[in-house]
Amino acid sequence: MDAMLLEYLPILIFLGIAILISAAIIVGSWLVARQKPYPEKGSAYECGFDAFEDARVKFDVRYYLVAILFIIFDLEVAFLFPWAVSLGKIGLFGFWSMVIFLGVLTVGFIYEWRKGALEWE
Repeated sequence: MDAMLLEYLPILIFLGIAILISAAIIVGSWLVARQKPYPEKGSAYECGFDAFEDARVKFDVRYYLVAILFIIFDLEVAFLFPWAVSLGKIGLFGFWSMVIFLGVLTVGFIYEWRKGALEWE
């Protein structure tokens, strides 16, 4: 039983060091940083717009377009990593499938660019 528990010792040491370093960083930032937040820093902030009282105020559609654009390209990167790792096994079919996928995303990006969704005023 002791030999099996001894195998977990490096993990316990690693966790202990990680906790000590984390605590040191938190205490160090609390000691060094200025702890007097000004009112603007403590104010509410929502989606890049000024705070408002009524929940029925319409948001600018460009906010949603930029959010959708971010999600699309975030998913693209999530699909590109496994594709790049397994490219040798999937062959030409996998390569051309990804080229079609990237082409569809590029068409969507060009459409959004031409519509002016990336122009933030």
